[in-house]
Amino acid sequence: MSIGIKLDSVEKLEALLSEPGAELVELMKRLDGDIMILGIGGKIGVSLGLQAMEAIRRAGVRKVVYGVSRFSNAAERAKLDKAGIKTIACDLMEREQVEKLPQVRNVIFMAGRKFGTQGSEAQTWAMNVLAPALTAEHFKASRIVAFSTGCVYPLRSVQQGGCTEEVAPAPVGEYSESCLGRERVFQYYSQKYGTELLLFRLNYSVDLRYGVLNDIGRAIWEGRPVSNTVGYYNVIWQGDVTANALRSLELASPSCEILNVTGPETGSVEETALIMGKLMGKEVRFQVEKPGELNYLNNAGKMFRLFGYPRISLDELIRLQAEWIAGGGITIGKPTHFEVNNGKF
Repeated sequence: MSIGIKLDSVEKLEALLSEPGAELVELMKRLDGDIMILGIGGKIGVSLGLQAMEAIRRAGVRKVVYGVSRFSNAAERAKLDKAGIKTIACDLMEREQVEKLPQVRNVIFMAGRKFGTQGSEAQTWAMNVLAPALTAEHFKASRIVAFSTGCVYPLRSVQQGGCTEEVAPAPVGEYSESCLGRERVFQYYSQKYGTELLLFRLNYSVDLRYGVLNDIGRAIWEGRPVSNTVGYYNVIWQGDVTANALRSLELASPSCEILNVTGPETGSVEETALIMGKLMGKEVRFQVEKPGELNYLNNAGKMFRLFGYPRISLDELIRLQAEWIAGGGITIGKPTHFEVNNGKF
């Protein structure tokens, strides 16, 4: 993607997020069956649904995209309906509601709970383990791409480099443990029924309205110290996240594929903050004198070999984020808590 992108409105941002590449359009031409997105009402789901519909339109094929969520946000549901997505209100923790969902060939599972885990661990475990169990049982004949997180891996120093898919999980804290539980439940049903499955381990998605870069930039803009208790991070443009999730449907197999999803660069929190501060004309302060050594870092080399590199580089994302904040761009007010490395979200 060319350098010099200007995103000065929500409309332009959402259009770029839902822009399908040629590879995704070709996928829709050969992918058999309809698509269901479970948890479409979340931060990434709407973009994924809109991108899927645009790819289908450009492919010139007939395919239904179902969007399933509790839909607490009526405006988001209306946006999906307008785009041609068939929305279904459903609580994925209620067996009777899940059993009424239509059977489809392709399922993308995005539902989950992270923030607010501390003090409400039982709710997090139910959402991250019970809902996948009900889903996996009902859609045992489907191919499933299940969103997960790089937080299932052990923390790493920047010198060690990011975890590959071959690194054994070692989750820290109950949120991360429940995410590994989600993976194990999907794997259990895949082994039991031969369900085609791919575990999509993501960290972290960038959408300018939220994400690691937004967290750093907002602190600078508002005159707060930037949290540097975690010194390094990985991020990836959300438009690439959604495209690769859809493309991963072809990779799902009964042997359970695992795919790390992030950008190729390892970003420094302090260097990123200093660049943003300069771009925004703001002073930069940090919370601690020396940045933390342990980080959630992933190696997404397998994804790059399969799908190529992300369309927008980290340098470009940093610039876009700084311009978005300085230009009055909105935030959805959901911090990533990327600075947490003790598992307490």
